[in-house]
Amino acid sequence: MNVLGRIGQAWIDKSRSGIYAVAMMAAAVRMACHPRYWTQTVRNVWARQMLFTGVEAIRFVGLIAILMGLSVVVQVQLLLTRVGQSEWLGPILVAVIIRELGPLLTNFVVIGRSGAAITSELASMKVNGEVHVLDAQGLDPFPYLVLPRVMGMMGSIFCLTVVFVVVAFVSGFLSGILMGVNTGTPRLFVNQVMGAVQPMDVLAFLGKTLIPGLLTGTICCQEGLSVEGAVTEVPQATTRGLVRSVRALFIVSALITLLLLI
Repeated sequence: MNVLGRIGQAWIDKSRSGIYAVAMMAAAVRMACHPRYWTQTVRNVWARQMLFTGVEAIRFVGLIAILMGLSVVVQVQLLLTRVGQSEWLGPILVAVIIRELGPLLTNFVVIGRSGAAITSELASMKVNGEVHVLDAQGLDPFPYLVLPRVMGMMGSIFCLTVVFVVVAFVSGFLSGILMGVNTGTPRLFVNQVMGAVQPMDVLAFLGKTLIPGLLTGTICCQEGLSVEGAVTEVPQATTRGLVRSVRALFIVSALITLLLLI
């Protein structure tokens, strides 16, 4: 019974932590809809977050997209050309790149690069007493610390995923030409891909970029602010933030896929 009690308590604690993260995410979205929360300070923090998470990660995301274009797009083109089923090129590329690989790999890059930075930054602020200073001044830390980082994470993941998809298709098409694959004209390739995009694909793309972005930013902020006061808790909070963000990413991606397939 003690073993079952410990297992049940662990699940209860995880459920409470997940509910709290969802509540924080909902609060951030609600605040983001009110202009009065977007003060000059909040806008500056949001701009710096977009610069670090989105702009500075374009080169790395672009490199991964080029590799995916070389390995996935070219192989799909070559396989369909051999079997004489070129009309399936668009649907397969949309399902693989736009619906699955693009959002998943971009979220991985952002979680590993920016998620850890957000958690360690807020944890260090909590240890150094900067969060308590805001409380002592009568200022709510949430709009200044959580709101711009969550919104910056969401916007950066969406924009980076768009860059990933475009670069992957362009690199795959150009690589197919260099390798002698019958890719057709650029207009034909674009028409095949765009013609295969359905409303379900658009919903999947939006859901797998915006929702994990919100959850990643919220979870990292939650873990960073949960540090009590010891410096040794900072790396532990960073690890928890990364693990929980990856777990949330897979859960959300699986749920969205199941909901759209039903």
